[in-house]
Amino acid sequence: MIQIPKFKKFTVWLLFGLLTSWIVSCGTANISTNPKQASSGAANVEFWTMQLQPQFTDYFKSLIASFETQNTSIKVTWVDIPWTAMENKILTAVSAKTPPDVVNLNPDFASQLAGRNAWLDLDAKIPDAVRSSYLPNIWKASTLNGKSFGIPWYLTTRLTIYNTDLLKQAGITKTPVTYTELAQVAQQVKEKTGKYAFFTTFVPQDSGEVLESLVQMGVTLVDAQGKAAFNSPQGKAAFQYWVDLYKKGLLPREVLTQGHRHAIDLYQAGETALLFSGGEFLETVGKNAPTIAKVSATAPQVTGENGKKNVAVMNVVIPRDSKQPDAALKFALYLTNDNNQLTFAKAAGVLPSTVKSLSDSYFKDLPANASTLDKARVISAQELQQAEVLTPRLKDIKRLQKTIYENLQAAMLGEKTVDKAVEDAASEWNQ
Repeated sequence: MIQIPKFKKFTVWLLFGLLTSWIVSCGTANISTNPKQASSGAANVEFWTMQLQPQFTDYFKSLIASFETQNTSIKVTWVDIPWTAMENKILTAVSAKTPPDVVNLNPDFASQLAGRNAWLDLDAKIPDAVRSSYLPNIWKASTLNGKSFGIPWYLTTRLTIYNTDLLKQAGITKTPVTYTELAQVAQQVKEKTGKYAFFTTFVPQDSGEVLESLVQMGVTLVDAQGKAAFNSPQGKAAFQYWVDLYKKGLLPREVLTQGHRHAIDLYQAGETALLFSGGEFLETVGKNAPTIAKVSATAPQVTGENGKKNVAVMNVVIPRDSKQPDAALKFALYLTNDNNQLTFAKAAGVLPSTVKSLSDSYFKDLPANASTLDKARVISAQELQQAEVLTPRLKDIKRLQKTIYENLQAAMLGEKTVDKAVEDAASEWNQ
């Protein structure tokens, strides 16, 4: 689940692949802005990012130079790693007690290691005045068992990107706001055009969009003890929703085998009317399918009756075994302060996570000749007021997703009743 333009494609895969699974790889690309050892007496902070080279090389060189000018006793070494390799690299480094000092991750994966006490406890380190500068709901995304393990960085929210021509052909004048309306649109698009309204994946290792939809439909996934809470009327109704759409032929059959990438391909080919993704994908559509881009527009994301909105978060964490925790924290707070967040968000086409940076007119006001991308940015920023990380912070969140998706698939294929699928998923998770 940020590129200009290439990195924007990366952002969606990384952020909406919270949203997709991490692929373990051993290859890395290390780029250091300070290849020599720090001068004697200086604290050398090693900073890892995910695949921000070469698009943001100049940005980070400038940021690090400014930080070092203001903090002459600290030197920062920047190491950029392919995002497909980060999980393997950080696990190895943490296990060997040779971690970097500041690491760019996401709460989904970072919480797995937070459960092993791998990160510095930030609650005693960061004053309330500093902590309150970040969006409260976003700060919560990097907490586990009431303890803060990460500092929010950049964000993206899901939007509804839609093909105005296809909706017009189907006689639809208003984009769906709720899942109830989405089902109605799916029926109408199929009947009037013969095409599918949308594609969403049920592949266990891919996007967490369906898992998030359960929460938006009012389902509590786990209780306070981490036990399954989705074996409930709401859970069964949510399972039934997706089973009905599939059995009525309103979802492509390949939703069981293809990932989120297929949703993008279908939309760009004009085969679906709706795409649920980040607004930054409009540039990708514009490049790959200019005809579709011309008839594309954006609307707020589909949600349930509770109005909950998705947000994908990238954060930075400080390993507990850092040799320079105080210097690392100083750099992490500098990296994510108001001014630097605003600059990076504008450059990368993402959203910032501080209150002040988000209040900038760039995220509120539209130019007279506003593009579809401009409109998407403002809609995304507005969504942040209600947005939160919808899935619980669990070290085994991917296992929970796999358990639910596999049983939901069985119900979609008629191998189990909905009641049985929900009961089996709950039993498997609790065991």
